[in-house]
Amino acid sequence: MNAPPASIRWPAFLMIVVLSVVISPSVAIYCDEDDCYDLLGVSQNANASEIKKAYYKLSLKYHPDKTDDPESRKLFVKIANAYEILKDEATREQYDYAIAHPEEVFYNTARYYQAYYGHKTDPRAVLVGLLIILSGFQYLNGWTRYNQAIDMVKKTPAFKNRLKALELERSGGVTNKKRTQKNTDKKIREDLSKELELQIKGAEKPVVWELIGIRVILLPYTLSKLLFWSGCWLWRYKVKQQPYTWDDASYLTRRSLGVPHDVWRSMDEGTKEDLVLRRLWKKSNLESYFAEMRKESKRRR
Repeated sequence: MNAPPASIRWPAFLMIVVLSVVISPSVAIYCDEDDCYDLLGVSQNANASEIKKAYYKLSLKYHPDKTDDPESRKLFVKIANAYEILKDEATREQYDYAIAHPEEVFYNTARYYQAYYGHKTDPRAVLVGLLIILSGFQYLNGWTRYNQAIDMVKKTPAFKNRLKALELERSGGVTNKKRTQKNTDKKIREDLSKELELQIKGAEKPVVWELIGIRVILLPYTLSKLLFWSGCWLWRYKVKQQPYTWDDASYLTRRSLGVPHDVWRSMDEGTKEDLVLRRLWKKSNLESYFAEMRKESKRRR
């Protein structure tokens, strides 16, 4: 019978090695190939006091300060590890379960790493690290979207036409036919790009204050500011019944229409003034306004 080709033998060999490592006895992850109880010289039924006494007795004999023998030092490390496992009721219970159920390899291994590494990690450090990672991704994603939007705008006919117009303005109306779009002065391109960037909606430059990590840090300040603002609003307009200021009326109008803040800012002042004067935060006025818009839309069709 012919031997299988090398392309099959090597993957099979690697698979056997991996399986042999994974399916090794799960108790080995606690005290290697040794038995934790045997290392301390106690029985599995020993109580916490007996385990503690056994450890102190062995540590006096094998502690690195007591001997220069390298083998004794290695043994002391094993003894100390066995004591760390058996002195804690939770880890001892897990170890006993692993001894009684060696076939549950993956379950025992998962419990071991959860017990030894889960509680050693400060949740606050995990939270801070997670916020930093999320903020980093958010910042990079913001710059990627912004640069992609700029590149798309620069390819539009509107950009090219404005570039030509700006070039004519800078050159006093004199054009150089030898100059092409590619070798147009870079300074002109940069100046025009700065003007166009302000018109790109939904792909603004990422701002540090908008990052999720900064928002979480400033959350107490934000909440206190919101509570203070709400209190002032209630006192001014509910208790004292004062008329709305222009800014507050604009806020109510924008909220009633569901218009984002950046879109509202880009509106011309005449349109904003007309909308504010309609007092759209009142339900009847808002319904009348929407009825007018629907009628106007039908008329244009």
